Amino acid sequence: MEGKAPGLVAIRSIFEPLLTGTKAVDFLFPVGRGHKKLIAGDRQTGKTTIAIDTILNQKSFFESGDTKKQLFCIYVAIGQKRSEVANIVKLLAESGAMEYTIVVAATAASDSPSLQYIAPYSGCAMGEVKQFIMTCSLSSNKFFRDSGKHALVIYDDLSKHANAYRQISLLLNKPTGKEGYSIDMFYAHARLLERSGRFRDSKGGGSLAAMPIVETQAGNMSAPIPANLLSIADEKILFLEAEPFKKGIRPPIEPPEKVSKAGSAFQIKAAKVVGGRLKLELAQFQEVIKFLQFG
Repeated sequence: MEGKAPGLVAIRSIFEPLLTGTKAVDFLFPVGRGHKKLIAGDRQTGKTTIAIDTILNQKSFFESGDTKKQLFCIYVAIGQKRSEVANIVKLLAESGAMEYTIVVAATAASDSPSLQYIAPYSGCAMGEVKQFIMTCSLSSNKFFRDSGKHALVIYDDLSKHANAYRQISLLLNKPTGKEGYSIDMFYAHARLLERSGRFRDSKGGGSLAAMPIVETQAGNMSAPIPANLLSIADEKILFLEAEPFKKGIRPPIEPPEKVSKAGSAFQIKAAKVVGGRLKLELAQFQEVIKFLQFG
C-alpha cells in the first residue's frame, strides 16, 4: 500500500483519452489516461454520478474485446453510508460493470478512522503493483498499471479521508495546522495522487488515472483540503455548482475559463471539432450574461 510515487523519468505525456460518457465533460474538460482530474462541488451536486457513469461507460470497450481500449476501474468509498455503497454496487452489478470493477469500501459507521485512512492507498495498490494478488472475478488480470494495462481509481471522497486522518493525528498528538488538520495532510494526499500517470514502455507502458472527489462548503475552493488537492491535480478541475444543479442543469458545470495545458492533444477528433467551437460559444455567452447584469 505504501508504494513510492514513480519519478519523472518514468512518466510520459498523456496521448489517449479516457471517455467518461458525459459529453459535456469529454468536450469541455477532457480526461486522459493517466490524468489526475479533481471533481469538486457542494453536497448533492452529482459528483459521484459522474464517476459512476465513467465506470459504466467502459463496458462497451470490454464487450468489443479490444484490449487496448479496456480500462479497469477501482472505486474507493471512504466514509460513505453502507446503504449508499450497497446501491452503487447493485447498480454496477446490474449493468455488468462488476466484471472489470473493484470496490474498496471503508464505510462511516462500521469501519474505524484508521481503515478509512488506509482505504485509498489500498485501492491505489490494486491498480498498480504486480505483486498484488486479487481475490475477485478478475483472476486472469492480477495487476494493471505495471503490466501495460490501464486503470482508473476513483477516491470518493478525500474530504472524509482528511477527516479520518485528522482524528488519527489528534490522537497521536501530531502538530496541527489549519482547521485542526495535521501539518503533513498535504503530503498524505500528494503521495497518493502522484502514483498516477502514463508510463513509458520501459516501465510497463500502462497508466493509472485518478479521479479524486472533494466536497466543498458553499463552493469555497480556498479551504485547506480543496486548495491542497487543487495544487496536486492536473490542469483544471471539474467543479460542480449548486445553483445550476437546482435549475436542472445536469451536470452543473461552468464552461472553462482558461485554456488547458494539454489542449486537445488526447481528445478524439469529433470532440476536438465540437469542443473547440463549443468553448468559444460558451465564453461569448458568459460575456453577454455579464453585460446584461449592468441593466
